[in-house]
Amino acid sequence: MSDGLAAPDGCAVTDGPAVTDGTALAEPSAPRPGSAGEHALQKRFGTVERADRFYAEQTLAHVNSAMREFLARQEMFFLATADASGACDNSFRAGPPGFLRALDERTLAYPEYRGNGVLASLGNIEENPRVGILLVDFFRDRVGLHVNGRARVVEDAEMRTAHPGLPVEVAPGRRTPVWVEITVEEAYVHCGKYIPLLIRAREGGAGGAGEPALPAAGSRRKGGDYFGTAAGRP
Repeated sequence: MSDGLAAPDGCAVTDGPAVTDGTALAEPSAPRPGSAGEHALQKRFGTVERADRFYAEQTLAHVNSAMREFLARQEMFFLATADASGACDNSFRAGPPGFLRALDERTLAYPEYRGNGVLASLGNIEENPRVGILLVDFFRDRVGLHVNGRARVVEDAEMRTAHPGLPVEVAPGRRTPVWVEITVEEAYVHCGKYIPLLIRAREGGAGGAGEPALPAAGSRRKGGDYFGTAAGRP
């Protein structure tokens, strides 16, 4: 667990949904979840008791039914990876609702859509399978979900053989040669204490009440050389 002092994101353990199925990671006979670093800081800041409540009440080694329902309607997440030396990268993923799929309570998968060709996240996973995923609902519930685990890159044909019900993408840029499969090791809530409530913009035209319009399509919107890095080179 990599977030905050004791309870992730600084929330009291009463924030977020209560665990209603499955067994929490923190059991009386089990070692305490979390790293030696966070344990040391919990002692330093006097938050050991709060942390233990969070571990016991809000931390699972799988995604329960409420988490799977949450996953099924999310359109984006943030993906943290690191290479073999520990150099980190954080990347954004987006797609149709539920594109990050719960194949079962301990396995997630998402299609790796076409990007800039650098393949930084996949390259890191090839060296170091540990990943951290953060999903945030900015529009309805103002709550987030952390999922940490081990990932592997899987060819599309292999994934579809194992899971024949996966949807077939027809949109350009969303036809994927590979998937990323994650074995869940830890799942826990990120409460809405500091999550802003956002409203959706609608495509094209002037936005109606509470519906700002998206900017016109073009290289600025897509990204391109938005920050002027190519233009500024000698």
